[in-house]
Amino acid sequence: MEVFHTGVNCEIMKIRSCSGITKPGLLLVHSELPALTFHKPKLTWTSTLKIPGNCERTSGSVTRFRCSVAGRTFSSIPVSSSSSKPYTVHLNRKQVHPSSLYSRPSLSNMKKERIANRAKVYEFLRVLGIIPDELDGLELPVTVEVIQERIDSLHKLGLTIEDINNYPLVLGCSVKKNMIPVLDYLGKLGIRKSTFTEFLRRYPQVLHASVVVDLAPVVKYLQGMDIKPNDIPRVLERYPEVLGFKLEGTMSTSMAYLVGIGVSRREVGGVLTRYPDILGMRVGRVIKPFVDYLEGLCIPRLAIARLIEKGPHILGFGLEERVKPNVASLLEFNVRKESLPSIIAQYSEIIGIDLLPKLLGQRSLIQSIIDLKPEDFGTVVEKMPQIVSLSKTSMVKHADFLKACGFSLQQVRSMVVECPQILALNLDIMKLSVD
Repeated sequence: MEVFHTGVNCEIMKIRSCSGITKPGLLLVHSELPALTFHKPKLTWTSTLKIPGNCERTSGSVTRFRCSVAGRTFSSIPVSSSSSKPYTVHLNRKQVHPSSLYSRPSLSNMKKERIANRAKVYEFLRVLGIIPDELDGLELPVTVEVIQERIDSLHKLGLTIEDINNYPLVLGCSVKKNMIPVLDYLGKLGIRKSTFTEFLRRYPQVLHASVVVDLAPVVKYLQGMDIKPNDIPRVLERYPEVLGFKLEGTMSTSMAYLVGIGVSRREVGGVLTRYPDILGMRVGRVIKPFVDYLEGLCIPRLAIARLIEKGPHILGFGLEERVKPNVASLLEFNVRKESLPSIIAQYSEIIGIDLLPKLLGQRSLIQSIIDLKPEDFGTVVEKMPQIVSLSKTSMVKHADFLKACGFSLQQVRSMVVECPQILALNLDIMKLSVD
């Protein structure tokens, strides 16, 4: 027998036989059958047969061997040369009894089990006072113990049952996968733990966010808007909803519009730091109508830009709810329309406060102190719009001081109409000036 090695690491046995041999020294194997039986052939042959395999010679004229066919291993049982039993090849594979096979539950049983577990969780939530109606379709823990862990974690953050009912989807947040990574990231940014409760009440959706995919890109964008790193925590505390905005959406368009009307690029960081709510304002629905209305009052666009730089919160004054009614009230109290730009430029808060009650109260107060005529009250407001917020104590003290200096009531009234700031000056300086 001569043995040759091929390129595929298998041995080729080349067996030559001669006449007079009636028993074969090898077994044939079929790759598709687990076991084959061959009977002793009666014929003799002189051909050469090549079989890939690994042979192990034992004793006698019969050889035990293994061969690999299509990745499957077969082995033979050694048989004595004098045995008349047929040659059998067995598949070298572990036999498993059918009764030991893993029994998988049916889909219907799995569905019934899920429904039963969810019913237990719902009942547990109802006992706590949590309404689970909005949780249908949300992936929840299958055990009461896990849902209890989530509720306990939310309580430690200061959230109440009422807060959870306001946003019950927060129960879908895993403590380890969602809550801990997000809160750790916010803490590293510098957000104070004392503000976490209010932060989560305003924007509980942050607990669903991915730190890498959702939160970090927004923080990087804010830094790119010239917001100082030390100011980022304060911006997020004032307006946590910004963490849910898309970078290519409202945030970019709102700032682009403000720069377009004249807001200095160098002031953008300061504007956003003081009033980050701008990032969530839609240009077409909020910012542009506000700017257009002020332009309609004859306030130049560049002047509006300066007002926004000085007090960006004015963009949050409701146009229909506050601004327009307040302008109407000023006109009703004898303020001239052409004076509106000057009034708003001096005291922009006047278009955002609850103005009508203040106008009524201040007009009545000044009238009782210096006998001011109703038609003169409009003139006083035009020259000093801050008078609508001036305290009663200040006005009384200044009027009494002027009277004590020898001025008549009529003279004091004329002085106030001509220069209403006299009611707000520092009294010590006024005394020095009189002396």
